Amino acid sequence: MRLLHTSDWHLGRSFHRVSLLDAQRAFLDHLVTVVREEDVDAVLVAGDVYDRAVPPLSAVELYDSVLHALADCGVPTVMISGNHDSARRLGVGAGLLGRSGVHLRTDPAACDRPVVLRDAHGEVAVYGIPYLEPALVRDTLGAERADHPSVLGAAADRIRADLATRPPGTRSVVLAHAFVTGAAPSDSERDISTGGVASVPAVLFAGFDYTALGHLHGCQTVADRIRYSGSPLAYSFSEEHHRKSMWLVDLAADGTVDARRADTPVPRPLARLRGRLDDLLADPAHDAHTGSWVEAVLTDPVRPYEPMAALAERFPHILSLGFEPDERPGDGAASYAGRLAGRDDRQIAEDFVRHVRGSDPDAHESGLLRDALDAVRAAATAAERD
Repeated sequence: MRLLHTSDWHLGRSFHRVSLLDAQRAFLDHLVTVVREEDVDAVLVAGDVYDRAVPPLSAVELYDSVLHALADCGVPTVMISGNHDSARRLGVGAGLLGRSGVHLRTDPAACDRPVVLRDAHGEVAVYGIPYLEPALVRDTLGAERADHPSVLGAAADRIRADLATRPPGTRSVVLAHAFVTGAAPSDSERDISTGGVASVPAVLFAGFDYTALGHLHGCQTVADRIRYSGSPLAYSFSEEHHRKSMWLVDLAADGTVDARRADTPVPRPLARLRGRLDDLLADPAHDAHTGSWVEAVLTDPVRPYEPMAALAERFPHILSLGFEPDERPGDGAASYAGRLAGRDDRQIAEDFVRHVRGSDPDAHESGLLRDALDAVRAAATAAERD
């Protein structure tokens, strides 16, 4: 059985205020072409179909058009909700869509109810684990704690229990939207840390023939049977060197996996340039980036006059401009952006306490900050679902 694994479409998202609607439409057209030309038997979409819980009409229209195209191909599609999606909104009409071969899995309680596909070698049970907000699904799944490893582990155990009741030789595929330990994130994913824990161990997916992951935007292999497809388009300059693609996964009769990448269209390459203004304008090494979306960071000790206008003459598609002056003697102050780089919400809150009070928060205070952030995140997710 040949599976096409994709995720993180983020329909409705822009790139530094530039609309990506046409690029997303081109990707979805390409996806349908790959389905037809590669004789795909099923499409797996591992979450973050939309960029936000209430997407713009143009994004909904794109979603509607690709569902019709996939249904016309006669190829089953299994899709889960991600942390950017409103699970309840995405799941509307799931029963009716299922009759057309589009199977939406947005209810955590139903994660152990597979879509059963068949080929010449028997059955393939495809399970969908939608994004799990720990505080909201702990009781539903009977998890020990309200954190990502516990709730995802509980969901995986439910799936194993169901799989054990199925005919011998049944192959298993699991879709999940999570941050697996050891995988590489980028700047464009939303933080999902809860209780100070954002990642889950890959061992949670042991025993499944293939796990199709979503959430991280870089295509990568966690293990031979556990992979991220990544986003089909770049959504931050941190993805400058990403090769955007989908996975074509051949699942053999014995559950052996053979995977290869199917590249996706690139609307425009990305370039991150750094240096003094005069150097960026004159250096011939930058000629290759005149057609790229550009992020420039100027290191001039004194901010130049109207640098954006000057840079736009050479780089017509420049989208972002930052300033990080070369450090002058006696000046050890880092930029605000630099101080925040690589720090999560909890660390930033603790840094603020340290800055205001002059001392680190104690363990009790750190716990209060963590619980407050978890409560805000859970409330926001609950509001999106409503």
